[in-house]
Amino acid sequence: MWLQSLSVLNFKNFQEGELVFSETVNAFTGNNGAGKTNLLDAIHYLSLCKSYFNPADTTQILHGSDFFMVQGVFSRQGGKETISCSLKRNQKKQFKRNKKEYQRLADHIGLFPLVMISPYDISIIIEGSEERRKFIDNAISQTDPAYLDQLILYNKILLNRNTLLRQIASTRSYDPQLLEVYDEQLVSSGNEIFNKRRAFMDVFIPIFDTHYQYISEKAEEVTLSYDSPLLIDDFEILLKNSIERDRIYERTTIGIHKDDLQFSIHGMPMKKFGSQGQQKSFLIALKLAQYTFLLKSKKFKPLLLLDDIFDKLDDNRTRKLMKMVSNEDFGQIFITDTSRERITRIFTEIDVEIKVVDIEKGCVK
Repeated sequence: MWLQSLSVLNFKNFQEGELVFSETVNAFTGNNGAGKTNLLDAIHYLSLCKSYFNPADTTQILHGSDFFMVQGVFSRQGGKETISCSLKRNQKKQFKRNKKEYQRLADHIGLFPLVMISPYDISIIIEGSEERRKFIDNAISQTDPAYLDQLILYNKILLNRNTLLRQIASTRSYDPQLLEVYDEQLVSSGNEIFNKRRAFMDVFIPIFDTHYQYISEKAEEVTLSYDSPLLIDDFEILLKNSIERDRIYERTTIGIHKDDLQFSIHGMPMKKFGSQGQQKSFLIALKLAQYTFLLKSKKFKPLLLLDDIFDKLDDNRTRKLMKMVSNEDFGQIFITDTSRERITRIFTEIDVEIKVVDIEKGCVK
């Protein structure tokens, strides 16, 4: 699978733009703010139906315009498929595959798998557990549609249960039978999500270890582990034991929505004790492991998007990374960089062909 062409209209800082890509490595170069990352985000829309950076679709519309449209032509399983996403202000987003609109965006997830690495990924390390759960959910959802359905269902039940807890607090009327109904539903859905997350991590962690040791040349000892309340006790028991606390806080305080990932370096938290270079190496290894997981699950090569990848990496790690992602285990790659000369030199050194496109103030040069 690879993206043959991309067209954008009134998307972020692009009034209009059309690009044709190489099947292997493509680079967008230009000054900061030129729009390089916006093109990666347009590709992300085609794959995952949303922006990588901002969940509010209307913020993607060019200032002064009433709509945006992103369209791409993919080569997939020997044929061509056209994917388009468009949005008019105050209207529902339209997402189409071969001119046929999806009724559920979830049905598109996983058909055109993608992994993106960006400076914004630092939030996975330094922010709260929600960011790390998003990472797990993104990886599994692109390979298992049933997982995404369960995740949507769990969040709906969780919302209903939390609403009931607030009503109990405000009305002082406690209906244990209704709460039991929500508990049964939450346990059923939560256990299925937990089992899939645990199975995913069992496969994922060894892949991550391999990628990190390659990038760092075994310079550091890092660990990645999965943390969930359900590893401690049965979900049903946990809910029953937490009911008084839930009523006090007026929300569900235990469940798979509290799952987390633990990152450490030399036995210490990566967040506090990892250097910027070590943290970036850790994040890159996470994303490359996600890529490998998708590749093994889907049996074809996902897209790989690398945004500002060279920042905070030394020359040796940069060269090893580029050599790695350019080998036959990886497919089509998109990279952004402020220096055309640097990216050309790096790929010349590792003897890999690259197509370079210059971007200037929202225009394709």
